[in-house]
Amino acid sequence: MSRLEKVYLKNSVMELTANGTLDILEEENHIKDVLSRIVVEMIKREWPQHWPDMLVELDTLSKQGETQTELVMFILLRLAEDVVTFQTLPPQRRRDIQQTLTQNMEKIFSFLLNTLQENVNKYQQVKTDNAQESKAQAYCRVAIAALNTLAGYTDWVSLSHITAENCKLLEMLCLLLSEQELQLGAAECLLIAVSRKGKLEDRKPLMILFGDAVMHYMLSAAQTADGGGLVEKHYVFLKRLCQVLCALGSQLCALLGPDSDVETPANFGKYLESFLAFTTHPSQFLRSSTQMTWGALFRHEVLSRDPLLLAIIPKYLRACMTNLVKMGFPSKTDNPSCEYSRLDFDSDEDFNAFFNSSRAQQGEVMRLACRLDPKTSFQMAGEWLKYQLSAAIDTGSMKSGSGESGLCSIFSPSFVQWEAMTFFVEGVVNQMFRTVDKEEIPVNDGIELLQMVLNFETKDPLILSCVLTNVSALFSFVTFRPEFLPQVFSKLFSSVTFEIVEESKAPRTRAVRNVRRHACSSIIKMCRDYPQLVLPNFDMLYDHVKQLLSNELLLTQMEKCALMEALVLISNQFKNYERQKLFIEELMAPVASIWLSEEMHRALSDADAFLAFVGADQKSYDLVQEDPCGLNRARMSFCVYSILGVVKRTSWPPDLEEAKAGGFVVGYTPTGNPIFRNPCTEQVLKLLDNLLALIRTHNSLYAPEMLAKLGEPFSKALDMIDAEKSTILGLPQPLLDLNDSPVYKTILEKMQRFFCTLYENCFHILGKAGPSMQQDFYTVEQLSTQLLSSAFVNLDNLPDYRLRPLLRVFVKPLVLACTPEYYESLVSPIVGPLFTYLHMRLSQKWQIINQRSMLCEDETTDENPESQEMLEEQLVRMLTREVVDLITVCCVSKKGADHTATPAADGEDEEMMATEVATPATAELTDLGKCLTKHEDVCTALLILAFNSLAWKDTLSCQRTTTQLCWPLLKQVLSGTLLAEAVTWLFTSVLKGLQTHGQHDGCMASLVHLAFQTYEALRPRYVEIRAVMEQIPDIQKESLDQFDCKLLNPSLQKAADKRRKDQFKRLIAGCIGKPLGEQFRKEVHIKNLPSLFKKTKPTHDSDALDNDEGGLATIFEP
Repeated sequence: MSRLEKVYLKNSVMELTANGTLDILEEENHIKDVLSRIVVEMIKREWPQHWPDMLVELDTLSKQGETQTELVMFILLRLAEDVVTFQTLPPQRRRDIQQTLTQNMEKIFSFLLNTLQENVNKYQQVKTDNAQESKAQAYCRVAIAALNTLAGYTDWVSLSHITAENCKLLEMLCLLLSEQELQLGAAECLLIAVSRKGKLEDRKPLMILFGDAVMHYMLSAAQTADGGGLVEKHYVFLKRLCQVLCALGSQLCALLGPDSDVETPANFGKYLESFLAFTTHPSQFLRSSTQMTWGALFRHEVLSRDPLLLAIIPKYLRACMTNLVKMGFPSKTDNPSCEYSRLDFDSDEDFNAFFNSSRAQQGEVMRLACRLDPKTSFQMAGEWLKYQLSAAIDTGSMKSGSGESGLCSIFSPSFVQWEAMTFFVEGVVNQMFRTVDKEEIPVNDGIELLQMVLNFETKDPLILSCVLTNVSALFSFVTFRPEFLPQVFSKLFSSVTFEIVEESKAPRTRAVRNVRRHACSSIIKMCRDYPQLVLPNFDMLYDHVKQLLSNELLLTQMEKCALMEALVLISNQFKNYERQKLFIEELMAPVASIWLSEEMHRALSDADAFLAFVGADQKSYDLVQEDPCGLNRARMSFCVYSILGVVKRTSWPPDLEEAKAGGFVVGYTPTGNPIFRNPCTEQVLKLLDNLLALIRTHNSLYAPEMLAKLGEPFSKALDMIDAEKSTILGLPQPLLDLNDSPVYKTILEKMQRFFCTLYENCFHILGKAGPSMQQDFYTVEQLSTQLLSSAFVNLDNLPDYRLRPLLRVFVKPLVLACTPEYYESLVSPIVGPLFTYLHMRLSQKWQIINQRSMLCEDETTDENPESQEMLEEQLVRMLTREVVDLITVCCVSKKGADHTATPAADGEDEEMMATEVATPATAELTDLGKCLTKHEDVCTALLILAFNSLAWKDTLSCQRTTTQLCWPLLKQVLSGTLLAEAVTWLFTSVLKGLQTHGQHDGCMASLVHLAFQTYEALRPRYVEIRAVMEQIPDIQKESLDQFDCKLLNPSLQKAADKRRKDQFKRLIAGCIGKPLGEQFRKEVHIKNLPSLFKKTKPTHDSDALDNDEGGLATIFEP
């Protein structure tokens, strides 16, 4: 376009802006928006070099009237958004425009402020005059546009403009908080200003907002907005105002410090009171919004000691007592919070999820408050506990649905109060024991509360569960008064056998099961945390447990084993190998007699006999009849649970001297480390053969011919449980998981749970056996052969959801606990073939997924609905992560790494994308890794699996493999000679990974780094890799030649690592995948204008250095 055409176009557009639109109140918003965008597009291409007086023209335009002033505001806002916020233009143009904006910012800010002030003044003069209503609306419209534009600039301009003229802008915004039409825009602009980061010195003027007048404006605006009941517009304003107060608190915490000259504001008390008003507001959202700031205040080095803050703690805790009560469901009307929840949440499930995370956060802040004033906190907790113990039970209108009248549901008024009180007491008591000196702990008060709780009797399972939590919370006081221990255990044991109706034949409800489990876990927790305290009562406990175990139907298998675990935990305190060994022998005698019986051995060793034994081959099932095989399943579960409990809990004393004295040390390794023996070894090893037989049999059940033998009601007995499917698919759990419904709705569900837990527990035993029994386990005769012929048979038919626990809870702990002397005899024979198999399996699975995504949606059949496909796909992803995690643990030692960490939980993919790339030096092969890579077939499988997984559509696996696995494995084989095809394939795999994952910044950075390392390492020896580079779309051959030349010629000075990597990234840009939104985007090319700020390069006089007269010294002479 010629210069004259450009001038003509610019003049036409400016004429259109001046006179081409309808009046401000009549013109459509999209017309104004497009017109302002056209002007901005011209500015982006021509200003300031070819259009120096643009700002003057806009100023002139704004003097024509409100319509034009609003358009000018739109233009300035869109310009700031494109240049600073979205950065949608080339770097040089952006720099030119931003620098010119910054140079003129004083004028621009002054113009915006004057526009705002003028229009607000005019609006306030005419707003009450009905005759001038349209005039008032026009002024108001301009003022809103000015506020929006100010908000667009406040985020990034120098703080000096915001605080200029004694914070004139902030003062004006505070005044506007009382102006109903403008208050929301003013609050948003104020929030941006107060949230600014930057040098502390520049932020000091913001403290003016703690002044009398400002506090008054904010408070009166909040009271007015909240005074007229719930109006959505006013509620949104309240949210912004709450955020402003939060940001103010953050600024205060940042500016105030022991070395700072900023003092605590005189109005700090008033600030805290107004902030507390938001914490006590009916809206759950507002209450939750204040918690982080309270936390910052309670943590602050100076403010946490301020008398005003300490004085408000009891009020804050009182507010917590209200806020912890789960009320305000959007579907209900029983609380003032409900109407606010209807605006904030789409469903009760949304509200429930928000409330639970908010309560966890509040608990954290509450504990900080308790740390500052533990005694008051404990006093309040005690009062609330006493009140609940004396209050009548109110079940509310929603009665329990099981026919038992008078029982609470999770919505009952009494239960929500008990639940909140329990949460409060637990947090306060734990914090008090951490904070207060031992001598100052109010033992008498604590014991009095504990006695009241122990004497409280209820038949309501939900309330009883809360009572048990309170017993656990107050148990710390028993350390001062051990004579109360028998009473505590009496309460817990009575809850272990809890029934609503004694000797009822009806199936137990979830609520009853939960109480019994809760009691068991409380007993375990006490024996784990206070074993020395419990030890003197060991015989009493043992007798009690034996009595309970003697009745086979009184407890479930899990409950029996929990009590056995508790006894084992205390037996660890015997610190005497022989005594503990005899005790475990006695404890495990009933288990051994069942497990080693002829009938059980037959059932465990043969798949057909196993199905008959557990009742899964029955062709029809009568629900009215007793379950004939239920007892068989129960006995089998009992044995497996018991073995697991003993292996998991038995240990030698942690103190070496005590271990030696007790007979636990049997020798020393060549490096001088002690070799321990575990008292449970003998008992567990004699049960091992049947355990391996069970695993072998269980694996063989997945063979098609065995699945066909399952009875009609149990055809899906080996499928996943529905709850597990929902978790994997990320489906929300139903809010009301009815506590009065039976634990298992159908016999199929019961059978599914049996198979699932039995299978996982078997692998837990094998996983714990290594760390627990160490050399006694690893030296079992032919152990690798036995494991290969049991845990790893029929893997082809084993579904992904069964293979995952095998890897996670068995193979990973086995490898981690194994010492180097058993690598060749045990780990290599197992892990080598396993990795080869896993590579084949995952490659096939990902091939199916990729083919499926290429097919049209029309071709999907009804046999495999979308939810099933999603489930299968998600399981493949999770299995892939498990495999990558296992290989990393086996092969790579990463400095500072924690191998006990598990891979991210299901559905936690997004946030793991680190954009920093680990340097190759941090990851080295472990001894096991080196041992495995010595075997060519295993090494090949590892390399293929690692490099293949780069292109599988799972960002988490790709990130982990790229940063931790590929380079150490590749480095290991670089010393040998690789086939040309292998080199080409390895490099191509990395580029394929870039094509698949290039759209994710974290993955892209790691993959570019890996591609760069791979090319630099392989190119000097393998010319074939160059051919791969030449196939990259749009690659510039000259740039590639230059890069290669520098790489292959060591005499040339190498550029810095970062520069070489940037150059390499530009070379391979053609194969880096883009997000879908950018793949088909039409590129807009904006040409650079002559540079505004030319840097003149200083001319070096090379002769000066060679000058005989002065040499270097002359350069520094004046």
